[in-house]
This record gives sequence, C-alpha cells and structure tokens, in this order.
Amino acid sequence: MSKRKTAGGTPATTALTAAGVPFTVHDYDHDPRSTSYGEEAAEAMGIDPARVFKTLLADVDGALTVAVVPVTGQLDLKALARAVGGRKAAMADPKAAERATGYVVGGTSPLGQKRPHPTVVDASTLGHDTVFVSAGRRGLEVELAPDALVAATKAVVAEIGRT
Repeated sequence: MSKRKTAGGTPATTALTAAGVPFTVHDYDHDPRSTSYGEEAAEAMGIDPARVFKTLLADVDGALTVAVVPVTGQLDLKALARAVGGRKAAMADPKAAERATGYVVGGTSPLGQKRPHPTVVDASTLGHDTVFVSAGRRGLEVELAPDALVAATKAVVAEIGRT
C-alpha cells in the first residue's frame, strides 16, 4: 500500500482537487476474486472497517440516489427513501449504476460521477476524524474528513445504515 496526495488520476480525485478539498489517496493490491471490496480495502490498509464506506446506488421513486454506508453494515432502503422524501427504494441495476456514474461496481465513488445524483451519507461518518470511500477504481481509496465528503457531494446526512 502507498499513501500519497494526488492532483489527478480519477474523476473523484480530480473533483476533490478542483473543489480545494484536502484528501489523501491510498492504493492497495486488489484481489480480483474479492467480492467484499470495502472489507478488502480495510484489511489491506490495516484500518478499522468502521471507517470505510461503500457507495451504493438505489432507485428511489424512479430516481437514482447515492447511498454512502459503512462496509460493516447494510443499506436500510426505507430509511434512504425517507431521507430524500421518497416512498419506495430498491437497489439499482448494477449496469444502470455503472452507466450513470461512470464507475464499475466495486469502484464506485460518491465523488466525480458523470452526473450528479441525490446523495445520502450515513450519520455514522460524523463519528470519525476521517473516513475512506472509493477513489473511483478497485484498489484505490480516498481519505477525507466526513464534513468535506458531505459538502463535496452536497449530501444529506441521515441514519441509513444498519448492522
């Protein structure tokens, strides 16, 4: 694993740089057989998995919505719908999510997506000095302050994760 600041590399890091948001990029060797990308990231980087957050896309009343939740838990779809004033949420089709964000599953970042989507960040992020989210590809994470993540994504903060 290497730890470095970068001014480019992925749409996520480019967006953070353009916004003047302080961040650190961490890369690690991704195992293509891994199916739990966030837990793999935490283990490879030697950090508490509670600080690593996954980016999921859901369909809330027909609109794609981004959810950022701890890798140690699951997304509460009802809570996500409530957080954005919707009635019903379901996980988005992975191919539709890839087309809408420009990222592949397992490397989806809440930052620098092709088009902006309503975003909800789980309230548990606020309990950490810094958190980790995908930097836009498997094996690459960005570390930043939770309030910077919320500001950069124009997110709503709500309790949308469950264990």
